[in-house]
Amino acid sequence: MKVAVVGATGLVGSKMLQVLAERNFPVTELIPVASEKSVGKEVTFKGKQFKVVNADTAISMKPNVAIFSAGGGTSLEWAPKFAAAGITVIDNSSAWRMDPTKKLVVPEVNAHALTPEDKIIANPNCSTIQMVLVLEPLHKKYGIQRVVVSTYQSVTGTGVKAVDQLMNERKGVEGPKAYAHEIDLNVIPQIDVFLDNGYTKEEMKMVKETVKIMGDENVKVTATTVRIPVMGGHSESVNIQFAKDFDLAEVRSLLAAAPGLVVTDDPANAVYPMPKDAHDKDEVFVGRIRRDESQANTLNLWIVADNLRKGAATNAVQIAEYLNEKNWL
Repeated sequence: MKVAVVGATGLVGSKMLQVLAERNFPVTELIPVASEKSVGKEVTFKGKQFKVVNADTAISMKPNVAIFSAGGGTSLEWAPKFAAAGITVIDNSSAWRMDPTKKLVVPEVNAHALTPEDKIIANPNCSTIQMVLVLEPLHKKYGIQRVVVSTYQSVTGTGVKAVDQLMNERKGVEGPKAYAHEIDLNVIPQIDVFLDNGYTKEEMKMVKETVKIMGDENVKVTATTVRIPVMGGHSESVNIQFAKDFDLAEVRSLLAAAPGLVVTDDPANAVYPMPKDAHDKDEVFVGRIRRDESQANTLNLWIVADNLRKGAATNAVQIAEYLNEKNWL
């Protein structure tokens, strides 16, 4: 099992290597891939050193699967070249997510949509992944009509430069800026660029990706995405309107039984999901489960997950695990 990780030296790429090792994915040969400036550097995987190669060299080495986390431009250029060589690509960028010919997959929700012919598979946006994991069992039972989501997203979602900006500001040190504003002791209600409709690209990703993953255009979604000065994970306040009424105890049991979810909901003892508790974990945590008293058949809840793991690396590796179980790699 030859595995290429494209973008192996980046924040998410490093996490991919960690998750592949921790989950004991059956890697017999690792092929770390990065830009020309990183070629020849070494990355560590399971205690061994592997030299970084460029994309052309990686294709010639014929990996079974290539997990991409190197940005949309790189994916648009190289994913088709890997696929043309018979290599299955799992892409973590936004490049292929809304392409109607490509599957957008959260394994616990729609792995069944995959076939052996799928050579470029899209990994959804981090904030979408954790939300659809919660929505799926509730939609099956009660029929979701509308979702209103507000996110509280970690600086790690932007990358190393953003983490450095936060830490520098905290220390009073000048340095490169990932954001147009200070992030320490602040909240920035903009993630990605603004579009003509007044929403940001990140907000519209959540809207469109949720519908595609769940395979139901009747699910209406509206989003506000916000960057906050935390590390460890993304949090979401989600308001869900159903076609049918629900019982709160049944909602909790449905969520507790769903794969990949952990219910953390004991407000009397100040127990609820927080980013620091989700950090470096693969599960999605849900709590603050309560009825919306202003509107019929409507639920409020709070969702937290490590955006670099389930929101990126873990989800991609889980797709690879599914393909491997089917003997499609």
